[in-house]
Formats: sequence, structure tokens, C-alpha cells
Amino acid sequence: MASTDQDNRPDFQRIQAAHERIRRHIIRTPVVNSPELDRILGCQLYCKCENLQGMGAFKIRGATNAVLRLRERGIASDVATHSSGNHGAALAAAATLDGRQAVVVMPDDCVSAKVHNVRRHGGEVRFCAASQQAREEGLARLVERGMVPVHPYDDEDIICGQGTAALELLKQQPDIDILLAPVGGGGLMAGSAIVARHLRPDMEVIAAEPQGAADTAESMRQGKRVERWQPNTMADGLRALVGALTFPIILDLVDAVLTVQEDNLLVGMKQVKDHLDMLIEPSSATVIAAILEQPERFAGRKVGAIITGGNVEIDEGFESLG
Repeated sequence: MASTDQDNRPDFQRIQAAHERIRRHIIRTPVVNSPELDRILGCQLYCKCENLQGMGAFKIRGATNAVLRLRERGIASDVATHSSGNHGAALAAAATLDGRQAVVVMPDDCVSAKVHNVRRHGGEVRFCAASQQAREEGLARLVERGMVPVHPYDDEDIICGQGTAALELLKQQPDIDILLAPVGGGGLMAGSAIVARHLRPDMEVIAAEPQGAADTAESMRQGKRVERWQPNTMADGLRALVGALTFPIILDLVDAVLTVQEDNLLVGMKQVKDHLDMLIEPSSATVIAAILEQPERFAGRKVGAIITGGNVEIDEGFESLG
């Protein structure tokens, strides 16, 4: 895991370098807007559609950067990680492209489509109990066998790779007032905040997470990272505990962490399906839910939101919304 030392943490120049490193291996995803959705939300919403990445999620950015950095450093070992799905699939794809094997420790309650996605891209899956401790212990055993750990969020190269989504967004839509993204482990949020503060120091930077996985909001409230949290949310991509490296960056650079109700994740998914014709994950829908729950905060403003992924199984709860 990367150092948490202030002087060593990622900066804007390293995110720029990451973008140059990975740009041939990723899709420059579009930014889309719906006037009808704007009317419903009361703001102008510009969605950076990372659900349209080849892997169906933004995670390919960080994973590709991390694997290519290993190659630059002359490290040829196989790689390992723990993941609820999207990072695991992304690391499997990046490793396969670089001639490596990836082994992914996954909670045994993972969405089956995400397990399939990891295997489809060449990854080997090792199941564990659905807890942060079990995930980390499973990864530690693989590292003891000589595999190189590529942490899903608490890694400098991962943070720099994830930050390239915000770098593109602010080039595609430079006049936004608010940058809004989901937060789980915090790699995307940390990288996005670094980019925003460099390019637009006056911009408001907001994170969103489910009330059932509100460890980042509680950490912000306490001014220190909470070390234990039992998540209870359908947003499987946001169940991870915010990282020891990512949290200080978020604490320094993010204006607010908004928590959202579970039911509004489904409402957010439906609004995107109805008005943007896209299926997105519950984790992605936190940004829509945040606007729905606090409309006064976003009213009349231009909001750039990162839609993090689209690897979703439609269950009866979603179908019941019509």
C-alpha cells in the first residue's frame, strides 16, 4: 500500500502523466445532458458516462495505470487485489493485456454479473466472507505467495488513474459549478478533488454515499478516518471503507459528503434510464439521489457528475418502479 505521507501523495502532474500513459487503452467517455432531466432535478446536469467504458466502469483507468507503472518499474510479477467486482475485472483485463495473471478476492455476496466479468477478462476469483477484514486477509495471503498487491483504491497509481475521469470531464465541460461523484474507498473522489482544486480552485467538490455505507461522512464529521463500519446497502461498489491514503485527501479537498437514502438509489437509476436511456449501477445513482434529496443545494447550478459504472443486474425492486 502506498505511503500516506503528505509529500508523497498524488498531485495534478501525476494525474496528467497517468492520462498520457493510459489514453490508448481507455475510452474517452462522453458527457451527456438531458433538458428534461434538468427540469426534474432543478439544475443543469452533465453526466460523465464511465458506464460506457469498455469494462463498464471507471475502474479500468486506475487498474491500467497501476499495471503499466509496474512495467515501467521492471516488476513482472502477477497481481492480486480484493474487489466487489469492477476493480477486479479491470485489473484482470489490464493484467491480461500485460501478460500477467490477476487473482481477485471477492465477497461471497457479490453480484454474479461482476464475478462473471472478472473471469471473462482472465481473472481468477477467490471468494471470502462479506467483510472488509476478510477481503484484506484474503489479499494478504496472496501477497505472501509473491503476488504484487494492487489495492482497489488506497494506492497512488490507482488514485492518479481514477482522477483522469475528472480531468476529461473538466476539459469537456469546463464551466461546471459543482463536481459530484460517488465515494466508497475514495480513489475516484480523491483523484477528482485533486484535479478540480488545480483547474478550478473555486469549484465546489461534493461526494455522495448511501446512508448504509456512510463511513466517509462520519469520518469527515470526526475529522479522522473511522476504522470500522458494517455496510448495509445495495450499492455494492461503495461498501468499502474509505482508505487511509484517500481520506486525508478527501478531508483536505472535498467540500461535503452527502448521504442518500437507499430507496432513492432506485429512483436515480430509473431517472437515468428514462431520460438518458442508460442502465447504471446503484453506486452511480448516488449522484442523482443526492440532487433529489437536497435540490436547494444544486438549484440553478451546472453540475458535473461522474456516472461510475453500468454493470448491473435488474432485480424485481428496479422493475417495480415501472
